[in-house]
Formats: sequence, C-alpha cells, structure tokens
Amino acid sequence: MNFKLIFQPEAEGQLVSLQGDLGQARQLKAVRKCLGLLEINPRHPGLHTHKLHAIAGPRSEDVFEAYAQQATPGAYRIFWCYGPGQGQITIIAITPHP
Repeated sequence: MNFKLIFQPEAEGQLVSLQGDLGQARQLKAVRKCLGLLEINPRHPGLHTHKLHAIAGPRSEDVFEAYAQQATPGAYRIFWCYGPGQGQITIIAITPHP
C-alpha cells in the first residue's frame, strides 16, 4: 500500500528552500529519495525510522524520524507522523541534523 504524503506548512517551506538552493543539490536528492521511500514503505531499513518519545504530532500522534542522509555533517532528517486519514503520512519537518 502506498501512502499519500501531506506536508505541514513548515515542511513545505523547508523543501521549497532546499529546491531553491543550487548548493544543496545533493541534500535535495537525498530528501527526495527519502520521501519516495516513505510513500512506499515508512519502515524501509534504509530510512532508519524510529519513534521520538519527546515529541507529539499536530494531533498528539506518535512522531517518527527518518534519515535522508547518514554520516554527513548536517545530515538531513525528516520528521513525520501517520494520518490524518487512512493511508496518509504527514511530513512535519525536513531539517539538517544539528
């Protein structure tokens, strides 16, 4: 079953910002690949998806973190949750790891 991705305004802005920065083409490619894998299988081993216990989603859902990049300074992460509807994933944020 494929999931439909829904972007929160903050995540959409972060993706647009990445798309507009030619110096971050590698990061954008990794983020797009990660989003594609989330659509197909949010538990894909390459995503290293794990639940965050300190954060709740917009409707108090469990929030998960997926790795767009690894072993890279400022590696990008995607924060997401299931819902609001069946077969949907809400993208909360797309950010570089501190």
